[in-house]
Amino acid sequence: MIPAQILDQITDKCTEGLALALACDEDGAIMELQWCNSAFTRITGYGFDEIVGQRGTILIGSSMDQGDHLIIIEKLMNWEHFSVKVRNNRRNGEQYWQKMSWVPLSDAQTGNRWWLCSLVELEDQPRETARRRPYPAVEPDQAQFADFAEKIKRLEKENARLHELAKIVAKESNEDALTGLSNRRHFEIELKSWISDLKQGGRDFAVFYIDLDRFKSVNDTLGHDAGDRLLISVAGMLRRLTDGRDLVARLGGDEFVVLRPLGDSALNISGLADAIVQEMHAPFAFEGKSTFCSASVGVAIANARMEIPEQVVADADIALYHAKSQGKGRWSFFTEEMHAEAIATKRLVSDLLVACEKREFVPHFQPLIDAATGRIASAEVLVRWAHPRLGLLPPSAFLETAASMGILKRIDEITFAALPDILASFDKAGVELPRLSINISAGRLADPTFIHDIKSSGMDPQRLTIEILESVYLERIGDVVQWTLGELRALGVTIALDDFGTGHASVQGLLKIKPAVLKIDRQFIQPIVEDETARALVASIIGIGKSLGMSIVAEGVETENHAQFASAMGCDYLQGFHFGKPMCADDLQQRLAETGGAFWHPGTEHAGLGRIQRFS
Repeated sequence: MIPAQILDQITDKCTEGLALALACDEDGAIMELQWCNSAFTRITGYGFDEIVGQRGTILIGSSMDQGDHLIIIEKLMNWEHFSVKVRNNRRNGEQYWQKMSWVPLSDAQTGNRWWLCSLVELEDQPRETARRRPYPAVEPDQAQFADFAEKIKRLEKENARLHELAKIVAKESNEDALTGLSNRRHFEIELKSWISDLKQGGRDFAVFYIDLDRFKSVNDTLGHDAGDRLLISVAGMLRRLTDGRDLVARLGGDEFVVLRPLGDSALNISGLADAIVQEMHAPFAFEGKSTFCSASVGVAIANARMEIPEQVVADADIALYHAKSQGKGRWSFFTEEMHAEAIATKRLVSDLLVACEKREFVPHFQPLIDAATGRIASAEVLVRWAHPRLGLLPPSAFLETAASMGILKRIDEITFAALPDILASFDKAGVELPRLSINISAGRLADPTFIHDIKSSGMDPQRLTIEILESVYLERIGDVVQWTLGELRALGVTIALDDFGTGHASVQGLLKIKPAVLKIDRQFIQPIVEDETARALVASIIGIGKSLGMSIVAEGVETENHAQFASAMGCDYLQGFHFGKPMCADDLQQRLAETGGAFWHPGTEHAGLGRIQRFS
């Protein structure tokens, strides 16, 4: 095998000008130059970039004899292997004599047809050429000349068409087809140029990363035509708010970016961010229907003091994420604190993936007490992460990140898989734990395999309660969820609605989901001891639940007073720190063994209970 270095040297040191052109199958005279060597650029005077992509006509100078030109076209059209000695012009117009040779090639794999063109510069005018009369020269050749002229006319027309097509392709390669803004490819090219200029002492610049907050909702409610119209509208707005110094691009989907040179005032940057956010607060109308679609913006500055200016887009993306986490419809500047948070989040993401592999998630249990007897009726399962470096982490430290990663289902599976063995351990020890309740994420509830997982777990469905967040079921109560709830009831699983009152539930919603248990959120239970209005509200919730045949759980019971009041008002079950914080399975088993399952002794008398009778 010939070494690549040797082939490279042949290409560079060969004195014969060589070029390759990709030809049209139907007509060998229509071609596009794809490559040439150094000698070819030296002889013609054109640079490599000026030759590649051009039609073959770039090799025909104004000084070439028309007869020679026609001969070349004829032989190219017929795919002939030929050589001619002709007068031609270099790029600067200088005349010279050359020997031009053409060799047809073909690619058996692709079927493409190619021309190999070679040029040799001649020192003097060839004798045979000097004596040769111009072509065509005599009357009998007029018909042939007319034929050639027609072919030239057709070729020139085809050349013009291909030239226009090339311009369109070049434009489309840099433009977003929908909005006409720069596309991701052009943005990345321009960004490199801006950064290169910055490193050479150019002006600092800002990156605005823009994301629409409710774009999917627009597509879902009004249709994809409306979504496209919205994107076009946003593009128009960005054009209006920017000027010729700025670069505006659509990266894809509902993501846009703006590059703006840094002016003398920070208002040059903050003003644009403000304007984008404010403009997007206006309603969007489509075919007589209106909706709202705000935008969040992240802003980062690239300056010469940065070690890695290329990081500026990632910084703007981090600032965008921060703006969204603060409530959306706003903008945020990138700060070093955000950078530290981003690093921590990346570390958390990596650790979570490892945690899933090593099954580091463990269940903890909080007792749920029967208000009538004071004995344990159930235990709510609360996941904890046994982090090897940071210790035991609560859900607030990782669930939001896990949800964004799409691994909540995996965490649910790991936690749920541990429950049958834990219940079996309690039963074997002779410790009574009637049932367990577990919160289920929205994705898990909508997963058709969830029912199969319960059936194959080995856990008695009669000892299982599935808790659904009010906000979750209202958003996800589709056909799949309805089917899942029906199957759960058929298995004997109890359905509980968690944190009632914190979302937007209605009686109609309760009828739709038909929970057997209604859990009143702790924020309503906390003030009932001192606040008469809070008691009236809780009494109303209890009344609604009871009228629909539901058992009522009071969450957030932290004191004896809370327990007494909630019990007297009609709550069937009590849950909160007064009876115990979430604990591991071993601690719960020990607690149950020591107390015999009795966590509380309901009082028959309590100061102030008479005040609540009229609400019960």
